[in-house]
Amino acid sequence: MTAAGLHLPSAPDAAASGSDATQIQRLAARDAGVLRRVVDVHAARLHRIAWRMTGDAAEAEDIVQEALLRLWDLAPAMAARYPAGSRRAADIRLGGWLQRVVTNLSIDRLRRIRRLSGTDVPERMDDAPLADAVAEACEEGARARALIAALPERQRAAIVLTYYEELPNAEAAAALDMNLKAFESLLHRARAALRLAFAVQEGCR
Repeated sequence: MTAAGLHLPSAPDAAASGSDATQIQRLAARDAGVLRRVVDVHAARLHRIAWRMTGDAAEAEDIVQEALLRLWDLAPAMAARYPAGSRRAADIRLGGWLQRVVTNLSIDRLRRIRRLSGTDVPERMDDAPLADAVAEACEEGARARALIAALPERQRAAIVLTYYEELPNAEAAAALDMNLKAFESLLHRARAALRLAFAVQEGCR
């Protein structure tokens, strides 16, 4: 994804430097250069999370753009809550905030599709090559993706954030709006469900 996909006007990259709190202040002032910098820094990871959650590259693109536009819309309120130079400013992590929004949007999309269709969401992996897809082209990778796609949405998110994005448990928990203990319990259930699914699949071969 590029900033051009969001139809941003051109602006010097130098304007985008600074801490997360400073960037939020500049976003609130409608500095498009900062938004371009946020896209450059965070969009690839956000797209991977959304793609692994939904199995659809186009859907993932929509989710990431929605998250970035939500940041643009909410920047004034966030700037007021986390003023640069204040103690609260140290609490804001722009990447973590965006990961949380993308994860929640992905879960919402999956649940909406499931509710409308009345069935489980099918796996819809895109055929376009991705930078991190080479190692997953083998049969085992395809099996793993299919089994992960069959997990409940929040368990799927726990696996994607922990094992694919390699986030520490605390960051993955924050992305799911959970405390650490609750997240670790969710991750334990997700791993157990995957082990059982693999065992069942092996028994059927």
